[in-house]
Amino acid sequence: MYLETQHTIRQRFVQAVQEVFDQNISERTLAFPPSVEMGDLSITSCFELAKQLRQAPRKIAEQIAPRLLPLKGVERVSIAGAGYLNFHLERAPIAASVFALRASSPPRPSRPDDRRKILVEHTSINPNKAAHIGHLRNGVLGDTFVRLLRFRDRTVEVQNYIDNTGVQVADVVVGFVHLEKKSLDEVRKLIDDPAVRFDYYCWDLYARVFRWYEHDKEALAFRAEALRAIEDGQGERGVLADLISTAIVRLHLATMLRLGIEYDLLVQESEILKLDFWKSAFELMKNAGAVRYEDSGKNRGCWVMNLGESTEPESPEEAAQPETAEDVKVIVRSNGTVTYVGKDIAYHLWKFGLLGRDFGYQPFYAYPDGHTVWRTRVPLVGESATSSAEQSPRPEFGCAAAAYAVIDIRQSYLQNVVRAAFETLGYHEQAANLHHFAYEVVGLSPSCAEEMGLGLSEDDRQKGYVEVSGRKGLGIKADDLVDTLVAKAMHEVRARATTTEPAEQEVCARMIAVGALRYFLLKFTRRSLIAFDFKEALAFEGETGPYLQYSVVRARNIFRKFEQAQSTADTEPGTEGAKLLASAAKPGDETRTDALEQSRIPGLLAGISIDQLRVFYDGADGASFWELTVLAAQLEMIADQAIAAEEPAVLTKYSFRLAQAFNNFYHHHHILNEQDRDRQLCLLYLVRIVGETLSKTLEVLGIEIPEKM
Repeated sequence: MYLETQHTIRQRFVQAVQEVFDQNISERTLAFPPSVEMGDLSITSCFELAKQLRQAPRKIAEQIAPRLLPLKGVERVSIAGAGYLNFHLERAPIAASVFALRASSPPRPSRPDDRRKILVEHTSINPNKAAHIGHLRNGVLGDTFVRLLRFRDRTVEVQNYIDNTGVQVADVVVGFVHLEKKSLDEVRKLIDDPAVRFDYYCWDLYARVFRWYEHDKEALAFRAEALRAIEDGQGERGVLADLISTAIVRLHLATMLRLGIEYDLLVQESEILKLDFWKSAFELMKNAGAVRYEDSGKNRGCWVMNLGESTEPESPEEAAQPETAEDVKVIVRSNGTVTYVGKDIAYHLWKFGLLGRDFGYQPFYAYPDGHTVWRTRVPLVGESATSSAEQSPRPEFGCAAAAYAVIDIRQSYLQNVVRAAFETLGYHEQAANLHHFAYEVVGLSPSCAEEMGLGLSEDDRQKGYVEVSGRKGLGIKADDLVDTLVAKAMHEVRARATTTEPAEQEVCARMIAVGALRYFLLKFTRRSLIAFDFKEALAFEGETGPYLQYSVVRARNIFRKFEQAQSTADTEPGTEGAKLLASAAKPGDETRTDALEQSRIPGLLAGISIDQLRVFYDGADGASFWELTVLAAQLEMIADQAIAAEEPAVLTKYSFRLAQAFNNFYHHHHILNEQDRDRQLCLLYLVRIVGETLSKTLEVLGIEIPEKM
């Protein structure tokens, strides 16, 4: 009813504007008044209409307000300030509807276009070494956005782009061939050796190669040689590159799974090259006049793309990136090789089903929950590109209506070039639905860096954060960071003595550690540069993951203790608890009796009447109870706001506000000791609403909830 009421309010406002002013407008977004005394939902659109209608916003509101009632779930409408239309809801029926809503999955959004597929590409780590904390921010942001979309019942496909033909992989190949003199078989044995963490091994080797290049510029010729072999996909170096990247991708998937992150498809750059995706894209661009051949000047012999003003670098840092500013408009170099942005244009055209070509596919990795991640490949001989030789059924990939690429802010210029290519090709709708989900880099607090073993100078200790660099080997491997967090969480679990069972302690410590990490990486807005800090992330008080987890555990503990009290009442007839149970199980109410047999609490709370709720919300504390109820009811609207703003931090801020409000409520009302039976049940009713809302919110944030804390 609550979500239906919101939808009805929007529809009625559109209808009223049509009736009063003969104006057709789209449904407006609802807002929240500053306090429940002013109203529960608000429409601010009278200010937007003021310019169009040449009337004062309040005068517009006064003409529209009489047309808005009656509305199911709305008690009255008031006008505030210069023209805000505020809706005061019927508290008891709305509370009952929120209670029912939290016991079920969220309903499908009413907009039909929300069923179109949305493609989200995230993580996309170069498969040349272990993941680091910056990659974790990418993966957590992307995964949470996917969870938000799915929570609002959008169809989502999750892709992870694997740049297995790039410079970084070539450098590791150079390291094995020229620094370590290892054969193909020796590298295979290294991968299979259980005593060797292969992605860690390559982390160190990659840094060694980079230092070698710095001291011997001629060694860069080996990189060019390796790149040619990898792009051709032939010879021992080509096979070695595939072996290395495949092994490291498997380790990356395992690392990300520790944070609850999964994918649907791994798109390999090697297949984009082998299947000549670029050739198809290049023909499209030439036929549309999107590229031209330069026969003079500094770009002589190159194919370049005309760039619009929108593709200018957004900052000096972006302009300084490779293949930006001066070079990025070069799509094909004079030697015939394609720049990174050229391959990216081809990939994005495929995402929208505009390329006229497709990959072959094969299952690559089976998750414990039964979900399969697929990998692109070259179709087998006699097999069409759009079919699979595998017996396992697979989803249909690509052909999205909208696409989001989670890539750090330093790549903004390149993403703008891709969008400019779409515009030049005439794909204006797709260009508008091509989103760069940009984020700032993440570093480490000086104390965190030192604790993880990084040597810092006195100047470094005075900085706000320590930058990481994979090339220089300066950084924290993602798994090391998670391991350290788990160890610290385990110390806290044991100190609190929440459980003495080792297996339970391990599960609890893992959930707390991952929850702390995910929340820390999400609570800052995407474009905020952040410095990770152990102490701040793992705190059980304040804006942290553990604080939210503890809030849910606290809510569940109330019911656990209440349940225990009722169990005692079973063996002690005549006690207050026994009377409470008897009053809930009315004769002939089989549904309620069955519920009580399975769990007393759902049966008890389902027995609360609307009249009981009216007394509860009309009482002395009714306003504060209603304020908490309304806050819990906002989850779906907040999720929609986070999606529209492309900002998961909107949801983290909401979850913290709700947890704070619940804990204040908990400290002010002694629920288990409440003597008034009806009031106690209504208090439990409210705890159920808030607890389930927090649980659903944490699920969207990818944060699991321990049994005990």
